[in-house]
Amino acid sequence: MVERTLVSPMGETETYERDLVHLARVAMAGRAQDVQTLVQRMARRYQRSNESLAGSLRELLRSAPTAQTPLRGFGNTASLPLDSDSRLPLIRAEQLGPAVRPVLAPPVRAAVEQLRDEHRSADRLARQGLTPSRTGLFTGPPGVGKTLAARWLADELNLPLLVLDLSSVMSSYLGRTGGNIRKVLDYAKSSPSVLLLDELDTVAKRRDDMAEVGELKRLVTVLLQEIDDWPSGSLLLAATNHADLLDPAVWRRFDLVVKFPLPGPVELEEALLSYCGNEAPRNIAFLARILQGASFADAERFVMTARRKAALGGEHTFDVLLNMGQERLAQMNHVERLQVALDLVQDGSLSQRRASELTGVSRDTIRRKQRTDQEQ
Repeated sequence: MVERTLVSPMGETETYERDLVHLARVAMAGRAQDVQTLVQRMARRYQRSNESLAGSLRELLRSAPTAQTPLRGFGNTASLPLDSDSRLPLIRAEQLGPAVRPVLAPPVRAAVEQLRDEHRSADRLARQGLTPSRTGLFTGPPGVGKTLAARWLADELNLPLLVLDLSSVMSSYLGRTGGNIRKVLDYAKSSPSVLLLDELDTVAKRRDDMAEVGELKRLVTVLLQEIDDWPSGSLLLAATNHADLLDPAVWRRFDLVVKFPLPGPVELEEALLSYCGNEAPRNIAFLARILQGASFADAERFVMTARRKAALGGEHTFDVLLNMGQERLAQMNHVERLQVALDLVQDGSLSQRRASELTGVSRDTIRRKQRTDQEQ
């Protein structure tokens, strides 16, 4: 018996709406196996009423990547490589989906976008006898956007992102570590993808370090050879928080080296506006000053803690941010605290009295500085 459906003025049906809501609920719960089952059920249900839709769903089931076979959509049905001892996957495959564009300093953004454009326009480069950059090394302190940039690149290139945390595959038997790394690199080479080698310094340390054993030094040599052989159809990225630990030969193996600095005031303000959402203060500059020297990850953690605290206590996020910022204000010098006070007073966020109490700068000093600025 064919299920009767009611068509809406927009051409949609009640059945479609119900299935769409159900599919969204299951997908948002992260139940990949249930998503596959539901798509199979939908393909059978629409076989008579919408043969084209049913055919598309069946094709999707045949070719779409899964957590176990992330490269299936690119003609590779091999499963993720496993550790020979634990039988756990050696790499993490991130599902394709809209990636948030990372906030980056202009030179960093330009370098990352060029990497994207090279791979998008490989044919244009080929006409000039050139190939896209095969490898890129991202360096910088934790939380400055290295992994986010890799995720964004994969999304922009419509390629699966494979992440290998090198610190997690280090085995007490270093010979097995070399075998694990070869498994991962061979798998990633088999189909177009973006492979991110995270914590590169864990393996690719200086070979003149007397504290390291000979097997680890041989492992560095193996890794360098694998990087040299990387195919042009894929993109190999590596990230490290400790560039000073890398073997000098590692730097020469990468076509592009991008240094990710701590965010400056402009980048920090842009990121803070995103973290605060609809609760962003009228003037975000004061918050950027308080968080000067923080990474993006630190700034996001600070803001999200304040938002949660405000929600639980029924307070305004702005007030909680101010209270949480007092500890950081106490570590700032007088000139910096004065500027924070002026930011808060001039945009009408706080009275001179409240700004003085918050920053420890006298009201007379704030008043005189305001008058001087106005005269100039």
